[in-house]
Amino acid sequence: MTLETAASGSVPARILNCSAQCTSAPILLFFRGCAFQGDKNEANLVAETIAGTGITVVIPDCCGVSGSVFPSPLETGFAVLSHLARKRAGLGTRKSPLLVCGVESGGNLAAAVALKARDHCEHALDGQVLLSPLLDPYMGSASIRSGAPLDMRNRWTEGWSHYLSGGLCHPYAAPRTCSRLAGVAPALVVTSEDDPLHDETLAYAVALIAANVKVSQHILPAGMGWPSIYGCKGDSPVTWQESLTRQFSDFLNSLNNQ
Repeated sequence: MTLETAASGSVPARILNCSAQCTSAPILLFFRGCAFQGDKNEANLVAETIAGTGITVVIPDCCGVSGSVFPSPLETGFAVLSHLARKRAGLGTRKSPLLVCGVESGGNLAAAVALKARDHCEHALDGQVLLSPLLDPYMGSASIRSGAPLDMRNRWTEGWSHYLSGGLCHPYAAPRTCSRLAGVAPALVVTSEDDPLHDETLAYAVALIAANVKVSQHILPAGMGWPSIYGCKGDSPVTWQESLTRQFSDFLNSLNNQ
């Protein structure tokens, strides 16, 4: 469908809705991973897995509308969030919890949208789900240096250079560098033992906890094929779906019990 936002105009979006039984089911705004360089892939196993829990997943085309250099994707993503916060776009009711989620560079965008929601749209966002988010432009973590294949390191280096080519390194562009995290929405943070983005993912979780943000943190065992969610090829079969479904469902329950 097309979302008619006030700030960014018409934004194409793919909607996954695996359950029409509950009109107030949660709505999750999902940002795909693309190393900041645009994503033409229509299929996404992560989004489909989360949608299978019975929620509505909204996947906007943030890069295609305004370009993929900061701050354009952020502005489009936040415009979609604001649109959903005001009207739910016919995808639920005002009682429907609203969350953001992202993988890799999409995780960066989800974290940034959560920061901007705290600053400009207080109480609109109920939770954020960060799945191996790409947050640190310096790429100096031990897990990247020792665990990332050369093609992924090159891809991320090129992606960061592209994303920041507008000359800005605002905290919204690189949330790992943000020194003011208090007040953002509760977070589910997921990585794996064999994830090259393991260290920066956990470092952000630690920073959120230090800022008194409620965080559910999960580290999957190695060998579940988790790095495949952002295109990192390996020999391990993809078996993380059940674990992610359970962690996401538990996170939703924790939000409902606040």
